[in-house]
Amino acid sequence: MQANRDFGKISVGDLVSENYVFAAVLHYFGISFYQYPTDSLDKVCRKHKVNPNQLIDQLESWAQEREPSLEELYLNPIELLVAYLKKKHYFFVRQELPFLSNMVSGIQPDPEFTQLLADMKIMFPMFVQDFIHHIHEEESRLFKRIELLQDIEDGQFNIQDALTILEKNPVHELADQHEAHDDEMEGIRKLTKDYHLEASAPLAMKVLYHELQNFERELSIHAKIEDELLFPKAVQLEKEALRKIRKLIQTN
Repeated sequence: MQANRDFGKISVGDLVSENYVFAAVLHYFGISFYQYPTDSLDKVCRKHKVNPNQLIDQLESWAQEREPSLEELYLNPIELLVAYLKKKHYFFVRQELPFLSNMVSGIQPDPEFTQLLADMKIMFPMFVQDFIHHIHEEESRLFKRIELLQDIEDGQFNIQDALTILEKNPVHELADQHEAHDDEMEGIRKLTKDYHLEASAPLAMKVLYHELQNFERELSIHAKIEDELLFPKAVQLEKEALRKIRKLIQTN
């Protein structure tokens, strides 16, 4: 950010036009950018009792954040990989989905977007519900499975209990179910015609489409991390746990 600019005097609409991330930062502080397109940042912050410097600091903080590469994630043990994925789940559910839901439900559309947003108001809550269910299922089944496998490796189960656990819900079956999961945002992508907008479209719609597309990109990366890193590591962990139990059976 340019230190010599007086951001407080700039309109919220202009700030968001310059950097769409500002819309998410405003939402983080409880401000819906599309309600104040012509108001100055100072005026909006006074209304919501927010320090504008905190907004700018938060924007700069988000701009400096860097996601780890696949190579960096691969070098971490599986428990850190699971912790990273859980953190992303939390971010999706607590930050990104509420921000998107707020825009879908709150934007007052121009006539040409009235029907699209009416359809989106029906479709998006269904998507959110399915997505949260998918996350809960993944955490309760796959992540729990990985935790149990680690406990087996650490010798926290007797042989019979360990065998019972190993025979139920093997990782390769969970992987098959994961790959068979429908393209979660296919309906939204069709509705928005692959997020296509004319240059003359309203700012609120541009931000909404940009954030939807960005969320889909994040989901794609997330799925790649799970498919290419988490599942192979989990399969290997399961093999090691099984090998350890078989060795114990032979020695007894």
